[in-house]
Amino acid sequence: KAGYEKFRQPASRFALVGVFVAQLGKAVRVAVTGAAACAFRAKSLEEALTQRFAPEACDGIRVSAATLNNDIHGSAEYRAHLIPVLARRAVQKALG
Repeated sequence: KAGYEKFRQPASRFALVGVFVAQLGKAVRVAVTGAAACAFRAKSLEEALTQRFAPEACDGIRVSAATLNNDIHGSAEYRAHLIPVLARRAVQKALG
């Protein structure tokens, strides 16, 4: 099962933040793009979703803004906030 959700940058339509969630057997992977200098895995979300692959598992998860992009399109804190929100939506898509 897999799902992808992105928050588009209005002018370019590229992902300001994009989150891909995949459940592979018992393993769960969460990849984030657009939020930092390169794509990365969100380990805290992976751990939560491994315990329970459900949208609610993303609630309350905090992602550090320390290494995230900070520009006129969105602060690092805003991008950090978007990651679990988009992960929740991606899980909903994955579950159909």
